[in-house]
Amino acid sequence: MADRILVITGPTASGKSAVALEVARRLDGEIVSLDSRQVYRGLDIGTAKPTPEERLSVPHHGLDLVDPGERYSAGRFAHDARRWLRKIRERGRVPIVAGGTGFFLRALTAPLFAEPALDPDRRERLKRWFAARGPGLLRRWAALLDPAADHRAADPQRLARRLEVALLTGRSLSWWHANSPPAQDGVPATVFLLELPRSELYRRIDVRAEEMIARGLVAEVRELLHRGYGPGDPGMNATGYIELISHLYGERSLEQAIELIQNATRGFARRQLTWFRQQLEPGWIGLDARLPAAANADRILTEWRRGEQ
Repeated sequence: MADRILVITGPTASGKSAVALEVARRLDGEIVSLDSRQVYRGLDIGTAKPTPEERLSVPHHGLDLVDPGERYSAGRFAHDARRWLRKIRERGRVPIVAGGTGFFLRALTAPLFAEPALDPDRRERLKRWFAARGPGLLRRWAALLDPAADHRAADPQRLARRLEVALLTGRSLSWWHANSPPAQDGVPATVFLLELPRSELYRRIDVRAEEMIARGLVAEVRELLHRGYGPGDPGMNATGYIELISHLYGERSLEQAIELIQNATRGFARRQLTWFRQQLEPGWIGLDARLPAAANADRILTEWRRGEQ
């Protein structure tokens, strides 16, 4: 299928980036990041963004698109990604979509409704109002205005989005999902899912959090605060950043912040696994994430070439 895309996904810390780089080098490909946090400028260490050397060896798309104070939606990603995919193919190269943000993947392969137009001035006023409230209050409001949705795992950015839609259109986000036609056809994909035992996943998560601290994550967060960004900004409520903000505000020790990062990342990984189990289209191909990246790349290339025949 000429417009089929190759997708490499899995939970955080499962080794997606290393496998994607290996596949891209062998296929003369380019990588489209499927990560809702790597779109933010200045969030590098805490989002495990590819290094400058990796970006030189393989072209990447979807990185450093917006400032931390700007919201970047799944619908915007799907629009941008279609453009990147088209241009990669025009260059005669293979697009490889890699990352773990499930709702970005769904927006590209199984698009949701055409988003209603929202007045930008009213949205900005709502944004300021939401920023002054805690996630608990936003969650209670969302439960009232969109009772059909499960808000328990939603972060402040997604809660704010649900409230914006309900307040500015008079219809809940769940209603729009159910009653508005998709914005466009989905992009066909062959999906490879990296899997590993829960105990090993948690071990990797804990180690990676400590490595990020060693590489300078505290200084990265301090610089973002110095530039005027804070916990109310869409990019700054990411795991690793929100915990270190409270540390830099003197509310907890660094050791406590690291433990919170590890716990929050494990919870995030569990939600990713639930999403993959419930939302991936049938036919995805599982990979053992304990194997070397080269071995998983071998399997991916074999399956990919079989699908081209």
